[in-house]
Amino acid sequence: MAEQPTTTQPTAKYRADYQAPEYTITDIALEFDLHDTETHIVATSQIKRLADKQVPLVLDGDGLKLVRVEVNGEAWTDYAETDTGLTINGVPAEFELTIETEVNPEANTLLEGLYKSGGGFCTQCEAEGFRRITYYMDRPDVLARFTTKVIADKEAFPYLLSNGNRIDSGDLENGRHWVQWQDPFPKPSYLFALVAGDFDVLRDTYTTMSGRNVELEIFVDKGNLDRADYAMTSLINSMKWDEERFGLEYDLDIYMIVAVDFFNMGAMENKGLNVFNSKYVLANAATATDTDYQGIEAVIGHEYFHNWTGNRVTCRDWFQLSLKEGLTVFRDQEFSSDLGSRPVNRINNVRVVRGPQFAEDRGPMSHPIRPEKVIEMNNFYTLTVYEKGSEVIRMMHTLLGEQNFQAGMKLYFERHDGTAATCDDFVQAMEDASGIDLSRFRRWYSQAGTPVVNVATDYDAESKCYRVTVKQHTPPTAGQEEKLPLHIPFDIELYDSRGEVVELQCNGKKVHHVLDVTEAEQVFEFDNVEEKPVISMLREFSAPVVLEYNYSDDELAFLMVHARNEFARWDAGQILLAKYIRENVKRVQQGEAFELPASVVDAFRGVLLDEKLDPAFIAEMLTLPSENEVAGWYKTVDVDSIHAVVSQLKAVLASEMEDELSAIYQTLAQVEYSISHEAMAKRALRNTCLSYLANTENGDKLAAKQYKQSDNMTDTMAAMSAANNAGLACREEQMADFSEKWTHDGLVMDKWFILQGKNPAENALENVRNTMSHAAFDLKNPNRTRSLVASFCANNPVRFHAKDGSGYQFLTEILTALNASNPQVASRLIEPFLKYRQYDEQRQALMRAELEKLSKLENLAKDLFEKVHKALEQ
Repeated sequence: MAEQPTTTQPTAKYRADYQAPEYTITDIALEFDLHDTETHIVATSQIKRLADKQVPLVLDGDGLKLVRVEVNGEAWTDYAETDTGLTINGVPAEFELTIETEVNPEANTLLEGLYKSGGGFCTQCEAEGFRRITYYMDRPDVLARFTTKVIADKEAFPYLLSNGNRIDSGDLENGRHWVQWQDPFPKPSYLFALVAGDFDVLRDTYTTMSGRNVELEIFVDKGNLDRADYAMTSLINSMKWDEERFGLEYDLDIYMIVAVDFFNMGAMENKGLNVFNSKYVLANAATATDTDYQGIEAVIGHEYFHNWTGNRVTCRDWFQLSLKEGLTVFRDQEFSSDLGSRPVNRINNVRVVRGPQFAEDRGPMSHPIRPEKVIEMNNFYTLTVYEKGSEVIRMMHTLLGEQNFQAGMKLYFERHDGTAATCDDFVQAMEDASGIDLSRFRRWYSQAGTPVVNVATDYDAESKCYRVTVKQHTPPTAGQEEKLPLHIPFDIELYDSRGEVVELQCNGKKVHHVLDVTEAEQVFEFDNVEEKPVISMLREFSAPVVLEYNYSDDELAFLMVHARNEFARWDAGQILLAKYIRENVKRVQQGEAFELPASVVDAFRGVLLDEKLDPAFIAEMLTLPSENEVAGWYKTVDVDSIHAVVSQLKAVLASEMEDELSAIYQTLAQVEYSISHEAMAKRALRNTCLSYLANTENGDKLAAKQYKQSDNMTDTMAAMSAANNAGLACREEQMADFSEKWTHDGLVMDKWFILQGKNPAENALENVRNTMSHAAFDLKNPNRTRSLVASFCANNPVRFHAKDGSGYQFLTEILTALNASNPQVASRLIEPFLKYRQYDEQRQALMRAELEKLSKLENLAKDLFEKVHKALEQ
């Protein structure tokens, strides 16, 4: 099934135009007769008219071959096939509709609908993939009970899986067999799933809080069973946590996870049968890093938590996507924080928001967490909808508190279980349960962009009054010039000179540390402040905003030591680093030498040597902002100067703290490998030390030794990354050895491809092109493509943005190829082009020329059309 030709210019859909369905489908029975190139699907649906008068039944369809249509068992001919589906005329108010279609899974490179992944069959139906299986009302507000019968060759496909509970099975002639599944819970078509293949299976059971036994099964490719244990542990932990924290219990007799190698997304929460990108299932010490383990825990949790926040209560329409995704990201972040290090998890979440999400807010695809219009829904599975959406939920949690928030969740499920709801429904439940006015807060759902909060402080020693003036404004964004003040929960803390917390009082009464900022400008006054305090602001990143405040170096160094909140300590360090990165970018541009005061080095040395701190937290404190994050601080990005300064900053810190870094590196060596959080924390700090030491005279020797002695993938990749980033002599030998050892395993080789893409050497693009001919690389595999191409184009800015435009030409070549085979992946890769207006005139012209070239492509897919044209129109 190739992408349908674009015969007319794609048009936008608007949230304001939502209309309730004129028909609904209460039940559907599906029968799949699976064959590689000719799969037949018979769909028998029970349909009811909701409209007052007779209207045609309009069904969605894409790339289907129609075999027959029947109404109440009789052949029906009064229908018309269109570019987007099937219109059936003259149907009764209530009837049974049978449609038989034929599809070619093997030719489906889009990886939407039914396709082949490796040797097996797989589906992906979110957002609008079910229409590539059969003609149907493929919209999230039509909820039906699904019964699915799957027929296939028994030897080739011994496992036939679908949603719900397995209710029957049998053998057929010609070596084929069948299994029937029934899902008792009504669901929209995007939650349908089918998998057929031959797998190794890891089995376990879980007893729910009400005493029900649930069968747990994880299906992996043959030979990968020893890499599924951690996923099972994470699943059981997720089920237990959701009961304990939210009182939510699993509702089917079986829960299945299938790991597939060809998958556009990270994972999919289909009811009872989660289909996962193998990246988020497979792990053992030899193949996975600590970051991989943490990713598996988070994504397993995320998809499981969707059972309630997404499946039991789903979205009315796709504009409400953040209803399920923002809420579920918040839940998976809380899960990881409760099980691991809360400060470290929070820091990593905030890095994503401040970096790529803030960049999205500045670009041509800027949109609110609830978009107002869309051309291709796949383009709105964005960091704004997911990560900023999570921050909006977190702000509600901050404003309401845990108890009121849980009461709101309970009310939300009472009102909307088994239905398709809206973001407004969720906020209303929170407001009604807590009694807290969220009317202004609702603007977060409709207003795009990143608010800027400017703060000024003043201390009157005579009256002992400390005054905090807060101003907020949100810069104009694409298609949304005018902005209104938002309700910003602004978490602060004051410290005296001894590092003690100053109680917040107003008119002699204690006040809460979370300030309600609701106006364009507000003044907060605090009484009985005995001396001029040091203020800590936006603690825990209490709102996704840019903070502007003129901190002194001394105040930042003070907060790095004394702030009670570890996130605030990290943030103070980031502000201090940002200050000197900005100053040195100016110096480089003026041809001056790099400078870093000894006091700044001492502040970070103090953190490094603080034995009271968690090693993982120290590692985060010492991690510099990425070049992409730094680029986001500027209206016009100077790629070369930023690269030079960030590289020099690391080298200077390494040189100044070499003795301390070396001592800690040696001290933290581990005799036995473990995936406990404590062991991971020590590895994190040790390998952060190595990343610095790689920039010293002894760096090559250290990286080479660690690679050779490593007994786990975390330390192996840390050695390779250090060598790669610092351009060490041992790099080539390590890369060759790793490739020889792991060529057979694409998932492991993705780590190698990432290093090739991020290699800062001047011949990086030549290396990337050569790497595309590697035996393990396949442009049709989204994981391989993202690992190599995206790491170069999105995460190697100094080489991608080469002044000769060669990086831009390369990306256009890739996008042109993927436009025909997998436009959804192409749409993800085009992101660096969308920011072209943030660069100098020469680079702007080169990138714009590539965008113009793409805009003229024949059959430009909707996924790319929307982004290319928005970028050019900006």
